[in-house]
Amino acid sequence: QVQLVDSGGGSVQPGGSLRLSCTASRDFYSSGCMGWFGQAPGKVREGVAAIYSGTGVTKFADSVQGRFTISRDMVKNTLYLQMNILKPEDTAMYFCAATKPGCLVARMISISEYDYWGQGTQVTVSS
Repeated sequence: QVQLVDSGGGSVQPGGSLRLSCTASRDFYSSGCMGWFGQAPGKVREGVAAIYSGTGVTKFADSVQGRFTISRDMVKNTLYLQMNILKPEDTAMYFCAATKPGCLVARMISISEYDYWGQGTQVTVSS
């Protein structure tokens, strides 16, 4: 079992930046994936960014490619999402998530791969 605690959300103007953090209660599985998912009001939860723990291979949704980066600190058991050039359409509740060992890299941005979830942190982008 893994507990995830995510934080770092807030309100920011368009063009601004935020960094989300997610701390895990145990070491990340070397063959697992970690990801960030966003859920806007009235919409389904969708993958934003993911990282394969062992190699650091990353994958991003098209809408955030080039603006967001995902990284992990294996010593601190913490996952990050650096969000730059934020747009109003990025407004959502963001959830970090982790898989059990044996994540399929080809599907690592798919919600169905994930077993453990944080409680969410709200990001609001508006002028």
